[in-house]
Amino acid sequence: MANGILKGKKGIISGALDSNSIAWKIAEKAHEEGAEIVLTNAPVALRLGEINTLAEKTNSVVIAADATSEEDIANLIDQSMERFGGKMDFILHSIGMSLNVRKKKAYTDIKYDWMHKTFDISAISFHKFMQCAYQKDSMNEWGSILALTYIAAQRVFPDYSEMAESKALLESFARSFGYHWAKKNKVRVNTVSQSPTLTTAGKGVKGFQDFFGYADAMSPMGNASADACADYCISLFSDYTRYVTMQNLFHDGGFSNMGMAPEVIGL
Repeated sequence: MANGILKGKKGIISGALDSNSIAWKIAEKAHEEGAEIVLTNAPVALRLGEINTLAEKTNSVVIAADATSEEDIANLIDQSMERFGGKMDFILHSIGMSLNVRKKKAYTDIKYDWMHKTFDISAISFHKFMQCAYQKDSMNEWGSILALTYIAAQRVFPDYSEMAESKALLESFARSFGYHWAKKNKVRVNTVSQSPTLTTAGKGVKGFQDFFGYADAMSPMGNASADACADYCISLFSDYTRYVTMQNLFHDGGFSNMGMAPEVIGL
């Protein structure tokens, strides 16, 4: 049941590809809670996905933007502010892609051109979003900037390949830029480290289905769903979390603090 905790707030949500996407769920819930949103994704993703259906459902517009392009991001922020009639209250970064993973390149045989592209798409784009928004003074006081990450930034998951380093870089950007945003106008910057989730991107990782079951057994509460993650993110956009910033927040049913679970080893 919606409570209107985002009533009057405005923001950009990136990365919604289809109804399995966490960003898609967040957009739906933001709309339900009273927010006005702009949806964005790369031009190729817009052609492959179903984002126009989401836009119609949430009474929002879609603005194509390549997250690696400073020009595209600047245009996205300018058009969003024009639509909103002023500054924004939140930005969601839900962008990640590795060509090495897609092409099944082993971590010990990585193609470095692809690695650079992975970092640019999956992490540096977050800095680009924040820098552009910062320089254009496009965020309201007590706004919230959020990116989705994964525990592979802290622990080894071999088949996640260089996406692990991308997430570590993403989390570092949140801390470092979070300081500057806090000093500028009390905008908070955080990352949410979500359970493995059955999204289109997640299912592309080798052995994902087996690992999904393992994480579910290891987590005392089980894996957090995409819907539950969306609820959590909405709380981080709201005024109830004004003093939470520069944090990597685990939303994983307790997985991140587990060492051993009897369910996994058959005790």
